Parts: sequence; structure tokens; C-alpha cells
Amino acid sequence: MQERLSTIDPTELALNDKLININRVAKVMKGGKRLSFSALVVTGDGNGHVGIGLGKANEVPQAINKANANARRSLIKVNLSGTTIPYATTTKYGAAKVMLKPAAPGTGIIAGGSIRAVLEAVGVKDILTKSLGSTNHINVAKATMLALRRLKDPKVGVAKRKGLPISPPEKEPPAPPPSPMDIDEE
Repeated sequence: MQERLSTIDPTELALNDKLININRVAKVMKGGKRLSFSALVVTGDGNGHVGIGLGKANEVPQAINKANANARRSLIKVNLSGTTIPYATTTKYGAAKVMLKPAAPGTGIIAGGSIRAVLEAVGVKDILTKSLGSTNHINVAKATMLALRRLKDPKVGVAKRKGLPISPPEKEPPAPPPSPMDIDEE
């Protein structure tokens, strides 16, 4: 599955990077073992944008820098409903299966490992999760990203099914000017 490059410009966002996992990989060669490192990084602005990246190099700092660059290239916009997600979803990526359920305000992020890191980066505050199947950090993070990418705005889906015009998100109406009755004259 090849991901297309992000159309979100990372320079316009205040992104925070978080290292999820570093893996030391040993390749057996004729003269002994050759060590390399892979780093998994999540980046997000805490306001609905998130991306994950995997970087591989012979040194840890280089692997982390590559992962950061890949995460910024794979940014997506997530449809949030306040501090949680709009509806429950279960998604599978490889052998990793991730269940995400919206939660009431004040619940917090009930998640562990890779799922927690991705959800904190996207800005979700209240959610219930369960990681089923594989515990591989990379596949769990990718399954979480896939679940977040598939979230659609429920109002848009209902409007399409009913044939109603799709209205842009509602903004707060401007405050009316004070009327002469509101002003106390002394």
C-alpha cells in the first residue's frame, strides 16, 4: 500500500515530534553482525493534524531525523468532534487491529503505546481504545493512522444520503451591536 504525499504544508503548522520506538536491527554478514537502527516518530499539532514516519540508518540520530522528515511528509487532517472522535471504528493493518471509541469529556486517553502517542499528537483528549492482534509498534501506529484517516464528518454523510446541500462548518454569528435600550444613561 503506497501512501500519497501529503498536501498539507508542515511549515504552516506548529508541529511537535514524539519518538515512539527505536529498533536495533542486526544483519549477519560474512565478517560478523552489521547493526542498523530504525526509528518510529509521530508528529502532530494537537489540532487535528498528524503524521507518522519510519526512518532507517546506521546511527540513531540519523534514523530519527529521517523519521521526522517522513512524518512531516505524511501529514493528514483528522475529523474530530470536540475533544473526541465522531464515532466508533475498528481498523486492521497487517496483523494489528485497533478499536477506537468516542468517550465523554473528562475521560482522558485510555490507550497504550503507539496508539496513545498518535492520539496525543492529533489532539484527541477523550477516547477509549483497544489494540487487538499484533503488538508490533509500527503496524499498530499505522492501523491507528488508517482509522483516523477513514473518519468522515457524519453531517456530510447524512446530507449526501438525503440529497441536502452540504453546508460549510458553522461559525459563530457576530455579536449584534448594543441597542440603545442596553445603554444606561446617567
